[in-house]
Amino acid sequence: MKSFHFTGIIGCVLFLSSCIKDKPPVDNTKVDLTSAGVYIVNEGNFQFGNASVSYYNIADNAVQEDLFKPANNKSLGDVAQSMCIHNDKVYIVVNNSGKIEVADSKTFISQGTVTGLTSPRYFVPISTTKGYVSDLLSNTISIIDLAANAVTGSIPCTGWTEEMLVSGGKVFVCNKQRDKVYVINTTSDVISDSISVGYGSNSIKEDKNGKLWVLCNGDDNLKKSAGLYRINPTSLQVEQSFTFSSGSPWRLKINGSKDTLYYINNGVCVMSISSADLPAQSLIEEGNKKFYGLGIDPLSGVIYVADAMDYVQKSTVYRYQSNGTALSSFKSGIISSDFYFKP
Repeated sequence: MKSFHFTGIIGCVLFLSSCIKDKPPVDNTKVDLTSAGVYIVNEGNFQFGNASVSYYNIADNAVQEDLFKPANNKSLGDVAQSMCIHNDKVYIVVNNSGKIEVADSKTFISQGTVTGLTSPRYFVPISTTKGYVSDLLSNTISIIDLAANAVTGSIPCTGWTEEMLVSGGKVFVCNKQRDKVYVINTTSDVISDSISVGYGSNSIKEDKNGKLWVLCNGDDNLKKSAGLYRINPTSLQVEQSFTFSSGSPWRLKINGSKDTLYYINNGVCVMSISSADLPAQSLIEEGNKKFYGLGIDPLSGVIYVADAMDYVQKSTVYRYQSNGTALSSFKSGIISSDFYFKP
């Protein structure tokens, strides 16, 4: 959940209960998970336990709106935050349920559940046997045994930790409540360093040159501007920085050739990694939509943008060519937030 949505939706729970309970059940279309497609993480409504993962089959435009429940005869949980595909398994981080559901990537049949987490946000695999999980409330990065699907330890890290990225035997951790990116030594499982960036780092990507890009949404109340930073992961130095004049950018993505960045900031913005300036305007205007999720197909370059609508009904996902030309749209689950591409 985006921070602004998280604080607002708690106050809407009573309103949501009157809207959701009368909705008819979804008639899912069964899709072929072995074909190229897109997993879509749908948060669902806070405290309603209606999170889901959808699948869009690119070849025939078919959508199955919930993969987990039909495969396991149980709901995924309360607020699906993110997903990671690792060793033919999907790790679905379920924020408000405090767990990670592990499932087979081809059948979505459960392979186990990691419990004992406080408010997990993102999972990143470190090796075949170990992973890290960032957290909203615990002030720690949890260490996960991937063989046992269990929490085996934690790394103290104050603040709301978000996306993480592995580079050169180190893990770089975004923190939405600090002006630092933290660096974890994956051998000793301790924070070994930090890098000063803007306030509120939320997402991180690696480009074709091995440089890291970190997007920070800033904080209006603290009068801290949003920014974009390029980091050398070897020297741990900021090599280039950009300051936003307005907005609260998030959902940093990169294309398949890793030379073009995308993010949401009152529309979908596009920027070459060699650019000397932030884009003057968005490629895709938001208009009266509520852009909430963003994904870039690494093979075709097609842009996927999720409109959260009123945060009650199912989201609409729009597909655009890389130049911003509209292609098609389809319905997914409630509050679609992220996309994961399967070749």
